[in-house]
Amino acid sequence: QVHLVVSGGGLVQAGGSLRLSCAASTTIFSINPMGWYRQAPGKQRELVAAISTGGITNYADYVKGRFTISRDNAKNTVYLQMNSLKPEDTAVYFCNAGGRYSGGSYYPNVGLWGQGTQVTVSS
Repeated sequence: QVHLVVSGGGLVQAGGSLRLSCAASTTIFSINPMGWYRQAPGKQRELVAAISTGGITNYADYVKGRFTISRDNAKNTVYLQMNSLKPEDTAVYFCNAGGRYSGGSYYPNVGLWGQGTQVTVSS
């Protein structure tokens, strides 16, 4: 069964950067859309960024200009580069694979979530 391994979270000061990675255990990764989500304590899980099979990207308004999603199909990995981090970015971050990317929106595959990684931004 396909699974996802997430890494790269940590503690950083406001204005700093982190790079999250999500690696898939299958060589069919390259055909799958991918999305990054986050969930802060007491809040709903929300979409941060998504990338289509063809490399088209979409971002939540609150991360535009600061975060970049990318994929390396040879490594079966999707990344989230997070710059200019703010305390409001503090959350557990998750990746999702195999969802549907349509009309500029990403619809997650509920059966293929990675482990969460904690991102904490200190003010």
